[in-house]
Amino acid sequence: MGLVAALVRSSFLVSAVYAQAGRELGLTPQQGQLLCVLMAQPYGMGELCTMLGLAKSSLTGLVDRTENNGLVRREADPRDSRAVRVALTPRGARLADRFYTEACRRIDELPAGLDEAQRDTLAGLLGRIVLDNKVPVVFVEPGHGAAARG
Repeated sequence: MGLVAALVRSSFLVSAVYAQAGRELGLTPQQGQLLCVLMAQPYGMGELCTMLGLAKSSLTGLVDRTENNGLVRREADPRDSRAVRVALTPRGARLADRFYTEACRRIDELPAGLDEAQRDTLAGLLGRIVLDNKVPVVFVEPGHGAAARG
């Protein structure tokens, strides 16, 4: 299999596993992403648009739906009285942690056929691609603490 096919197919595989973990908790993939990003800290709408790669109208709808489910809240931005930040509610924080833990567990099982050295090589190569392309931090590896999750 060539590089392009391998990357595209692996992207679909990870997305499917991620979506299934969310579905079992009543989350859409987009809501799962939003909750994971907000685990680190509240963010403004503009920051979230950039991090999640969404248009303002799409993000507004996502935040509205997630807020209606009691998982996030809008709060005043202490740096700009005209702006709002989106933060997890206590219920949202608990669900985000459950989703994050389950998604990590499932994704970690995907390369089960690789030995430790192969897993390290794969992680290093994929990590370099992510860093070289300046992919926003929306999900980090387990073990880096709740404050570092994003």
